[in-house]
Amino acid sequence: MNSTAFTPPTCHRPRVAVIGAGRVGSTLAQRIIEKNLADVVLLDVVEGWPQGIALDLMEARGVERHDRAIVGTNDYADTANADVVVVTAGRPRRPGMNRDDLIVSNAQIVAGATEQAIARSPNAIVLVVTNPLDVMTYVAWEKSGLPARRVIGMAGVLDAARFKTFISMELGVSIREIDAMVLGDHGQLMVPLPRYCTVNGIPLTELMDDRAIDRLVERTRHGGTEIVELMKTASAYFAPASAACAMVEAILRDESRILPGAAYLEGEYGLNDLFLGVPCRLGCRGVEKIIELQLDSAEREAFEASAKSVAARIHKAKELLSDKI
Repeated sequence: MNSTAFTPPTCHRPRVAVIGAGRVGSTLAQRIIEKNLADVVLLDVVEGWPQGIALDLMEARGVERHDRAIVGTNDYADTANADVVVVTAGRPRRPGMNRDDLIVSNAQIVAGATEQAIARSPNAIVLVVTNPLDVMTYVAWEKSGLPARRVIGMAGVLDAARFKTFISMELGVSIREIDAMVLGDHGQLMVPLPRYCTVNGIPLTELMDDRAIDRLVERTRHGGTEIVELMKTASAYFAPASAACAMVEAILRDESRILPGAAYLEGEYGLNDLFLGVPCRLGCRGVEKIIELQLDSAEREAFEASAKSVAARIHKAKELLSDKI
């Protein structure tokens, strides 16, 4: 009887490289593997730290009942062939600091991390989490050499999640009923849009008066600072990791979800050559489309002020990096 050797089919296991094994990076790694999205390579400059986190998470598999692998490393060579590279490396905020105080330290970190990661994974999509978010996303794009649609920053998903949380707490309704939209930079000039927020389809403006809405908008703008001031020696990481994981999932599963993210603008909203928070259709090719919302005069003014601030900080970061070359 003739027989032929069985050749198993070649299967692609999605792979995510998380650069930076701090609280955001390690929590994101946990989210990804426990949602069974991809294998993860967790990289950090501190010897032994990412290896220890990876081993701890691997040992949890018997309880969490998944078969995803996670590897901890200090060597960028181990991140090769990633489908998505998530950059979380950088210094966190401390009390009294704003996100702009991190430009000097984090621009160099993000530039180096992106260059090294993309050298090993040239087909990856890059998701930036490091603050100041919009500026660091521009730095990562320039250093990666990738098309702009393959680089995006995580901010709007987090800001919208905070806005939804505060609305849910105020109204006493399930957060599953709430949709919210936040544009602009990831900072105090972000632009929450109450007109585009709904509770089970009901416009927020029909459920709250202007004073209550304004109070929640301001709390959203300062949501990260509120946590920094409470924690003293750390900044938020659970919600940022969840927001980044939602974007990774949309990419890996090609969901074409409309999510707010820091995307490169080339004429959209009348703006050019900057990354800024806008609603995007996100899928396996990265940013598939930028959605242009109709803004009223007050929203437009706030959005343009946010863009002007981001453009100035991008210029500062570019000057800094050119001085270091």
